[in-house]
Amino acid sequence: MQNTRINNLLDAIASSLSQIFRNPWRRLSLLIISFLFGFFLGTAISTIAGQKAELDIFVAAFLVMLTEVTSRIFYSRGLFSRRALWVDSLNTLKVGFTYSLFVEAFKLGS
Repeated sequence: MQNTRINNLLDAIASSLSQIFRNPWRRLSLLIISFLFGFFLGTAISTIAGQKAELDIFVAAFLVMLTEVTSRIFYSRGLFSRRALWVDSLNTLKVGFTYSLFVEAFKLGS
């Protein structure tokens, strides 16, 4: 890429963010926030899709596709290889999302 001011600014932001999240407690905090945001997304999407009741099949197919793509990205490398932070955050978001869908299913089943 060319060495423009916006490119330099983006590189500086990326390096400072990587320095911030190098700390394990901040990394863990970000993963917990991703889990909780995924839980919120699962609850919100299932509530909205349940209220409309028009595109349930398409919404479910889209969500399954998103979770499978996330799994494909996360598990494409070896189990013990070092992963990027955004990949771990995306996988944790998927886990929270899936967990919230199970909780919603238990609520409807009881």
